[in-house]
Amino acid sequence: MGRKLDLSGLTDDEAEHVLKVVQRDMKLRKKEEERLSEMKQELTEEGSRCSILSKQHRFNEHCCIRCCAPFTFLFNPKRQCLDCQYNVCKTCCTYSKRERAWLCSACQKGRLVPFSHDITQPPFWLEAVYP
Repeated sequence: MGRKLDLSGLTDDEAEHVLKVVQRDMKLRKKEEERLSEMKQELTEEGSRCSILSKQHRFNEHCCIRCCAPFTFLFNPKRQCLDCQYNVCKTCCTYSKRERAWLCSACQKGRLVPFSHDITQPPFWLEAVYP
């Protein structure tokens, strides 16, 4: 922020309208910031949960890392997520035609959250997978 508006050339009604627009913009920005912060927190918690589950002997070979549903050959086959490399069920992933690969729900959500980090490091939601 930090910029000052010069409203001296406007009428009182125009200045009031501009102030209302700026206030509405500030509210929307704050709401979006809170939403993104909440998403980041959810993804961090999910990453920790998955890290714990994956340490259980062969858990992810038999069950979805996201919902813990057991894999079955015909009705609920396992699919490997492109980003996190965990096995997930059909309910917890979608197919990316562009990348020709499966993405789990957490990694999809993580791709929507804007973040900045060193590109040599994994995204924050995968830190538990790649310490």
